[in-house]
Amino acid sequence: MYGYNGKILRVNLTTKSIKIEELGEEIYRKYLGGRGLGIYFLLREVKPKIDAFDSNNKLIFATSIITGAPLPGLSRCSIVSKSPLTNGFGEAEAGGFFGSELKFAGFDALIIEGRSEKPVYLWINDGKIEIRDANHLWGKTIKEVQEEIRKELNDKLIRIASIGLAGENLVRYACIINELRYAWGRSGLGAVMGSKKLKAIAVRRHKRITIKEQNKIINFIKMFKENLQNTPSSKRFSEYGTAGSVTVLNADGILPTKNFQGGYFDKAEKISGETMKETILIKTEGCYACPIRCKRVVKGKPPYETDPDYGGPEYETIAAFGSLCCIDDINAIALANQMCNAYGLDTISTGCVIAFAMECYENGILTKNDTNGLDLKFGNKEAMLKLIEMIAKREGIGDILAEGVMRASKKIGKGSEKFALHVKGKEVPMHDPRGKTGVGLAYALSPSGADHMQANHDPIYATNVDSVKALGILNPIDRLYLGPEKIRAFTYLQMLWSVFDCLGLCKLAFTPTPSGIIKFTQIPEIVNAVTGWDTNLWELMKAGERSLTLARLFNLREGVTYKDDLLPERFFEGLNSGPREGLRIKKDEFHRAIELYYRFMGWNEQGVPEKWKLYELDIGWADRYL
Repeated sequence: MYGYNGKILRVNLTTKSIKIEELGEEIYRKYLGGRGLGIYFLLREVKPKIDAFDSNNKLIFATSIITGAPLPGLSRCSIVSKSPLTNGFGEAEAGGFFGSELKFAGFDALIIEGRSEKPVYLWINDGKIEIRDANHLWGKTIKEVQEEIRKELNDKLIRIASIGLAGENLVRYACIINELRYAWGRSGLGAVMGSKKLKAIAVRRHKRITIKEQNKIINFIKMFKENLQNTPSSKRFSEYGTAGSVTVLNADGILPTKNFQGGYFDKAEKISGETMKETILIKTEGCYACPIRCKRVVKGKPPYETDPDYGGPEYETIAAFGSLCCIDDINAIALANQMCNAYGLDTISTGCVIAFAMECYENGILTKNDTNGLDLKFGNKEAMLKLIEMIAKREGIGDILAEGVMRASKKIGKGSEKFALHVKGKEVPMHDPRGKTGVGLAYALSPSGADHMQANHDPIYATNVDSVKALGILNPIDRLYLGPEKIRAFTYLQMLWSVFDCLGLCKLAFTPTPSGIIKFTQIPEIVNAVTGWDTNLWELMKAGERSLTLARLFNLREGVTYKDDLLPERFFEGLNSGPREGLRIKKDEFHRAIELYYRFMGWNEQGVPEKWKLYELDIGWADRYL
């Protein structure tokens, strides 16, 4: 057995039982790992219609068949569960070192069941497992937890995934953090972990995975480094990280501004990756075995001084706390990022919730009587920082906002619903679909709610045709077009990105863009070199499609249907500023595009997979959920 362990770890926090189960090769070939393996267990084992905080919900960490191979871009680990934010399929991916460490410790996946009566943490040490008391860790920040566990276990190299105060308080968009800065951010999975009274998971190993053809992997490593040095767009990622997108999107007129009212922020330069590099950046870091080093490490300046141990803000965080809230201070944004990491809050959802509250305030829906005296006008950085704390602690208006914009708007009422930008209950990321209609499809059709990492963004369709010809996408497609050719391209690329999430691949390294350092057509070669298999792109693409279909079945079972495959009304209205002022998505075209996507996927007009499609994908066992 090469590449994977063939073992999963199952821990029941109610009964304190610990089981190690073995899986056969068939399961690994059909689901690969990551999202695929996670949804396989979630759909089969979690009872229908339970509350996400019910003890019968499960929290599943899943690596892949190639996680831990020493090739850049293979470090990502998935977590899946029923989401407390969407009431449907919940998913998050994160890089760093935790996924590889779990794999090295002997397990391909970890399934957390039940609920502990008292706070605990899990200690996995070279295949030995303990459930340890965590009363002394409850209420502490992510950094305090990491420091105390490493001190307690006398090992500074232990990798730790933990929740902060937000997870303990069941903030519906709480996240799970590893190494203080790598976040499983979306879907509120930190709140699920908190509901189980599980404060942290600590992992340590002293061995590596076995690779079938080590020489081929070494050659890929050499190729990766050479391509990185010779690819200008990849160098830009190394130089500015994802924060380099701020000025690019602003110049394009689609930088989310003032809660998506506009697409141009006149002070974008002050919060850009370039400015961050010139002012507060002190070093760069990367995930396991990766030389791209896109992660920022910053030290903000007083009065917003930050702790470099918490890393630094990425593009999504900068836009969410910056242009979306009309804040132009990179130091305040860096502190907001640190607070979210310390408390365990998803920065995208937190920024969206605050921008929502600001728009409600400026329209008189919220007043100082509602906000505990906070002046929640756009651009007020002190109010923004205070709200982060109030949300994590569920204090005052923060208790309402901790529910996410969908639930908060229903509670606040007074027309606030039109300012609540979400899909299926999950807040919209920092890419305006009015300028990238394929991103709008990704938001509407993502099984976990609005997610910008579900498929390639539209400039690829229009300008980089060579990189996607292997999928039969041979001609340029306008980024604003929503016709059949676009839907076909989107469908294929969504399947490909699903493969990335099943294999735990970093999309900066493998996606078919100018910054893609290794061609996605080489992924089967990597899988074969690690595992000794003889797979191909066809088999991997079917695995990606399989996981999307199973996630769809899970959502349908939980009551998330075609009626939820929508975009907020704001995106059918024109942008009110910038070079693309007036640009909007045409609603009738968008709805027709959704319907055509269903057909391309083998689903009926209401988005339900056809029975024949399940058998075509070799998941006939799932027809019980139709």
